[in-house]
Amino acid sequence: MSAANGQPSATQRSFAQELDLADPLAHYKDQFVITDPDLCYLDGNSLGRLPKQTVEAINHFLVNEWGTELVDGWSHWIDQAQPAGNLLARSVLGTTEGQTLVCDTTSVNFYQLCMAALKARPGRNTVIIDSANFPTDRYILAGIAQQLGLNLITLNNDGMGGPGSVEVVSDCELISPQELEKHLSEDVAFVTLQAIQYRSGGRPDIKGITAIARKYGALVIWDCSHAAGAIDLQFDANGVDLAVGCTYKYGNSGPGSPAWMFIRKELQEQLQIPIQGWFSNEQQFAMGPFYEKAKGIRGFQIASPSIIGIRGVEVAFSMIEEAGIKNIEAKAAKGTDLMIELFDAWLAPLGFTLGTPRDAKKRGGHIIVIHKDAKQIAVALRKLKNVIPDYREPGAIRLAISPLTTSYTEVYDGFARLRDLVASGEYQQVQLDGNRVT
Repeated sequence: MSAANGQPSATQRSFAQELDLADPLAHYKDQFVITDPDLCYLDGNSLGRLPKQTVEAINHFLVNEWGTELVDGWSHWIDQAQPAGNLLARSVLGTTEGQTLVCDTTSVNFYQLCMAALKARPGRNTVIIDSANFPTDRYILAGIAQQLGLNLITLNNDGMGGPGSVEVVSDCELISPQELEKHLSEDVAFVTLQAIQYRSGGRPDIKGITAIARKYGALVIWDCSHAAGAIDLQFDANGVDLAVGCTYKYGNSGPGSPAWMFIRKELQEQLQIPIQGWFSNEQQFAMGPFYEKAKGIRGFQIASPSIIGIRGVEVAFSMIEEAGIKNIEAKAAKGTDLMIELFDAWLAPLGFTLGTPRDAKKRGGHIIVIHKDAKQIAVALRKLKNVIPDYREPGAIRLAISPLTTSYTEVYDGFARLRDLVASGEYQQVQLDGNRVT
């Protein structure tokens, strides 16, 4: 992306403007609610913007479905988790229908699949996670291991350790299949990793890791919360069997919107989730004295779906399907390339270091830049420069391009403001406000 043949370089605003003019996804930004055009919103990897059509869809549901149909609406609401799951599967997961549900939260779905995977591998007592994994996954798995007396191995890929910590060779938190294999055995029931590292933005070798775990008879549960809607996951090509994820980041489905779970068809008869809710009972409305797991993906749904939440998912993932996940991934790569060029030119001389792989094939839609005053800088960006990033321990500012809503010029302006804030020392005037949301 550097200058050539008299073209502007990445450090010139006209460079980003030319990228926007050539961007096939540029028109999608107008389909979202944007109240402050001067705001540089570089935190779409935490919460995506609101699609204008979501307002219409939810209002229509309230007035024309719930408001008028009342309980009769359940005749067409009841199985809504399945078609919404099919939409999500074909738009971002790269797999076929009948394997995905839009339901519950990522935490609930993760717990369900962990317990189901354990039961499907009787006699195995070891489970593996990495220390850079999202806290919810680490805490849930630690709780399961403590409750059931399992051997929990935490691959120490960020230096922070954890229960059963073991040292591993990693780069930007990424663990290779060969490094993972050192800790695999016939006692490992499952491994759980992220499809995109939530902090570093690193993208692991999903296919290679899945294959090496399968060699030992272990399952792999992928958390795709920071991947779905940013990269082309290609579940079928990569052999993914089990996965979970949220819909409110690159999925733009709203705060607290329903999460999703994926169970490959070949495994659906083998797995049994621990919470036997009435939705997963074969004869749901017989309401009889005994439980019989429903056939197919419904056998993994435990409770009533959030119809309001699903309406947001349907709008957002229909837009993603229309835009094309390959186009989205290409823009995420180009946008993070731009970020790294600006980092090299502007931020590295100011004492920042890069915590994200430079190879676009090894990262998702965000990068992290590390600085000793990162937390104070992140707060000052919001208060003084109208830029919204987020902060992640230890000492990292996370910056994202959400391909449907973020322009290249917005990325450029955000980095220019970050440069000026730190170069001037102005950020040092800002006091931390005590807000636990960073």
